[in-house]
Amino acid sequence: MDQEAIESFRAQARLYKHIFNYVSSMSLKCAVQLGIPDAIHNHGEPITLSELVSALGIVPTKASFTYRLMRVLVHAGFFATTKVNKGEEKEAYVLTPFSKILVKEKINCLSPFVVGMLYPAMMMPWQFLRTKKSPFETANGKPFWDYMDHDPVFKALFHDAMRSDSQMMNLVVKDCEQVFEGLNSIVDVGGGTGTIARVISEAYPQLKCTVLTSLTLWLTYQLLAT
Repeated sequence: MDQEAIESFRAQARLYKHIFNYVSSMSLKCAVQLGIPDAIHNHGEPITLSELVSALGIVPTKASFTYRLMRVLVHAGFFATTKVNKGEEKEAYVLTPFSKILVKEKINCLSPFVVGMLYPAMMMPWQFLRTKKSPFETANGKPFWDYMDHDPVFKALFHDAMRSDSQMMNLVVKDCEQVFEGLNSIVDVGGGTGTIARVISEAYPQLKCTVLTSLTLWLTYQLLAT
């Protein structure tokens, strides 16, 4: 095979990788919705395919499909495999740093962000990048914030996603003392339920933290929380 052919096949492989990138993201969404990170975490040790299928409540006839899903997720680095000996040597799954932040009992869990950002209303606009209007409005018939009021499921998922993303501030805010040096107060404009402001306030109680958000949004949060 000559060099030109080799380069063409390499280019094809790279092209196909980008074309099918959605397989990884949608498989990740499926894993979160099934509760796979939680099932592996709660098992307390590497979990075999049959144990995983049982923990998820999936009928045994679907085990082969679960195996295919896990192959994609392992290849993408969301989970890893190891060998266990339970009468005979079997392959078992373990969490990786990528899936540890998807466990629901963790304060910095990003599972809501995965589901919210991969909601159909967020994915469809990418099909309309060449339109004159906003791709989101073209795909969904309404501007972003108007559509959110039209779709209560998306509204709840989106705000959960924002809240979970904000929780990551817990990991860094205590190391950012120089950022707040000399300040007596801060205002978080569009701060939603005030997750970030709350994190900052707990780390630096001398600061007066104010959240500026819409009354409608705040009331929505309160309804979702009850």
